[in-house]
Amino acid sequence: MLDGVVAQSKYPLAYHITPLHGLLNDPNGLVQFNGKYHVFYQWNPTGTKHINKNWGHMVSDNMVDWERREIALAPSEYYDKDGIYSGSAVVKDDVLYLFYTGNVIEEDGTKKSYQCYATSADGLTFEKNGPLFAHPEGFTRHVRDPKVWYSQPDDKWFLLLGAQTDDLKGTAIWYASDDLREWNYLGEILPADGKAYMWECPDLFQIDDQWVCLLSPQGLKAKGDQFQNIYHSVYFPVEKTGSKFQLADEPMTEIDWGFEFYAPQTFEADDGRRILFAWMGVMEPAVEQAVPTIAEGWIHNLTIPRELKFEKGKLKQIPVVELALLRKNKTTYALTEPWLVASDEYAYELVMNIEAEASFTLVLKEDTKLYYDVLEKSFTLERRNWLTNQPETRKTLVDEQLKDVRIFIDGSSIEIFANDGTIVASARFFEEGPFVMRYDGELNGQVDIYELAHKKPLSE
Repeated sequence: MLDGVVAQSKYPLAYHITPLHGLLNDPNGLVQFNGKYHVFYQWNPTGTKHINKNWGHMVSDNMVDWERREIALAPSEYYDKDGIYSGSAVVKDDVLYLFYTGNVIEEDGTKKSYQCYATSADGLTFEKNGPLFAHPEGFTRHVRDPKVWYSQPDDKWFLLLGAQTDDLKGTAIWYASDDLREWNYLGEILPADGKAYMWECPDLFQIDDQWVCLLSPQGLKAKGDQFQNIYHSVYFPVEKTGSKFQLADEPMTEIDWGFEFYAPQTFEADDGRRILFAWMGVMEPAVEQAVPTIAEGWIHNLTIPRELKFEKGKLKQIPVVELALLRKNKTTYALTEPWLVASDEYAYELVMNIEAEASFTLVLKEDTKLYYDVLEKSFTLERRNWLTNQPETRKTLVDEQLKDVRIFIDGSSIEIFANDGTIVASARFFEEGPFVMRYDGELNGQVDIYELAHKKPLSE
């Protein structure tokens, strides 16, 4: 958003949620309350390091025009004095409930985690109510990120937590409640497979008659083109029998094959859509501290909101329809021959409709490139690493004919959606100078290019 320090940035973001200043990370507490969309997020307002985590707060009628609100939750109590960590939100009896993990570091260096909640009648001011239950036995202090939902068939509320067992294996545990205040421990919801040492930000929901689990596991080893980043976010189908869950036969799949995507969270909108936001995103520590915007006093942003669907065993991420409100001028080009856009604008949406596939290259500025290789049936995203100054790539295979590509560009951010959102990549890039976009290829089809509006919060 074009306010605070971002408004004067060399690498501005015109329509993504950004911090006013300081560091932003995980989306938290996604919910629709009294008709308005609420997005909370991890925020260090005093610097660009991962300390002093608060819950920042944005409110919108349409997920495009946002209003900044006061900090919703700040470290203050014995159970959260060193950070308000990630969590979720639900509505019960016209009251908004926020669930979060309180981070505590004792004077002797001992670290503890508390699962806590706060409530609000107006969605703007929140009263802390303290810890929900004692720390479960058999787990290290790494138990966090409560995700709460209501199950109508069970007539119960459930709370899901990422956890690490005492023998250092990632897993998820869950609890049940009738009233959101008293909780019964149910154990591990899915078996720990030992491939990761920690499961963060678990999310479990039913969509298109399929139960799906999202996770951000830590410690996975690279596998071919998958799992190339420091940490990852994955999905897998889950089968539910009665009140029991078990893994389906399908393998764990990376949600996003780009460079920056982590800690996704979803919520069900009033109209039944399942909407996702994520953090762009987790980086190697040295790479993160070299991000050029740190010199300007800010770092990171959230993804655009995405509607989820599940079809033919695949998770689809489709930019929400409300983003069309950003569209301004439109230009159309044939994809059978090269074209170039040079402009003072830096916020665009590209919609490529493809009748017959062929190899192509799209270049942003000089060093950020998207390749499609029709013979190999693969996408490659290339950028210049701002720490090493060397090119780096991420790659994915395409298992069916390429039919469409939709790309959102916002200053220093790119999000790519191909084949109706089954192939998705997100990344930051930091290049100075005028905006130039060049296409070279022989696709049979056309591209509509929309200039997108620059947004300030409504309070500005």
